[in-house]
Amino acid sequence: MEKIKQIWRSLIWSYDPKDKIEATKATSKNFWLHWFPARTTYKSMSITYSFWLGTVLFSLFIILTITGVILMFLYIPSTERAYWTIKDLENSVSFGWFLRNAHRWAAHLMVTAVFLHMARVFFTGAYKNGGNPEANRPLNWIVGVILLILTLALSYTGYLLPWDQLALWAIVIGANIAKSVPPENIVGESLYFFLAGGTQIDQNTLIRFYVLHCIFLPILLLVLSSYHMWRIRKDGGLAVSEQYKIEAKKQNKRLIQDEYTTFTIPFLFRRVFMIFLVTTAIVLFFSVFAKAPLEEPADPSWTPNPAKAPWYFLWIQELITITTVKIGDFTINGGFLGGALIPALLFLLWAVWPYLDKSPDEATGVWFHKSRIVHNIIFAIILIILIAVTIFAMYFRGPYWQVYWPWRWPEIPHMF
Repeated sequence: MEKIKQIWRSLIWSYDPKDKIEATKATSKNFWLHWFPARTTYKSMSITYSFWLGTVLFSLFIILTITGVILMFLYIPSTERAYWTIKDLENSVSFGWFLRNAHRWAAHLMVTAVFLHMARVFFTGAYKNGGNPEANRPLNWIVGVILLILTLALSYTGYLLPWDQLALWAIVIGANIAKSVPPENIVGESLYFFLAGGTQIDQNTLIRFYVLHCIFLPILLLVLSSYHMWRIRKDGGLAVSEQYKIEAKKQNKRLIQDEYTTFTIPFLFRRVFMIFLVTTAIVLFFSVFAKAPLEEPADPSWTPNPAKAPWYFLWIQELITITTVKIGDFTINGGFLGGALIPALLFLLWAVWPYLDKSPDEATGVWFHKSRIVHNIIFAIILIILIAVTIFAMYFRGPYWQVYWPWRWPEIPHMF
């Protein structure tokens, strides 16, 4: 019996450590909790510093994994049957509607959370090493940018799976953007073929997106996010932790751990569990009161008017319109300029920004530090423009992609 108890205790953490040594061992030697440090700073646990967005993202990933695996048992990736399996989920499977709503809302919230998380890291200057020679936070920032792109790709590939009009034409728009990359007869067509799995959006496209969404992208996201969390541990925790070392160095005094740190168990773990519960509650709330949309079955011969991309790609669709300019018989290719070049440059700038930031070590881990005011203003302007363009495309672009007040859209039949 005692042996069974020891095995069980080796698989879980101790809720009531008898002393500090046991509390440390519970974290450092336990398989499930090893990615937690033995001690953590008080400031790192503050809600107002990080808003626990990293934990929110991890919680959403768990929810998406659980609901996604269950959905795989109920979904058939066939152009003839995919739509009707979703219909069955909505009307025939017990709580199928709830399962689909939870998966969809968790996906939307994950896209939002990863965007807010990276904005938080930027505005706090947490991508800088802060004078720690052993850290490599700029590298972890680049990994974060890649994780953002993977999150968008995961949501986009899942968007097609219901195989309704909303899904089909969102994918058509994205594929046509890829097709416009010059030279179109070489690069553009190759990208289109890669996305569509052929020369048109059909069964091959659905299978390709299904495999990407269910296997390849989740595995890649799991591997990189694991490295991302390990890298945070390797770099000494959240960047705000560097402030204590910098202050101690200025005052030329020795750091006393008990003054600025506490044990992970139970204090940090308790907060992680609380954030998971709150995140789950939010997903459940939206799942009950906000239904996931499902339009008519996909029909390539029947084009919605207007046909819009998913909300997180609407800014790209609007940029294509803005950058498409006709000068006489000559037309500037907005599909390439606004759909590929500008977004690529923005993501590249976002990735290399830590290497352009020459602010002092004191700015690391501090919200809106005065030495980074220019960086923060430029970044804020870019974010405001992207959000404004997204809102404009969502609410003010109507039939034939013309500008209308949202409450004055004309009654125009579908395009055939």
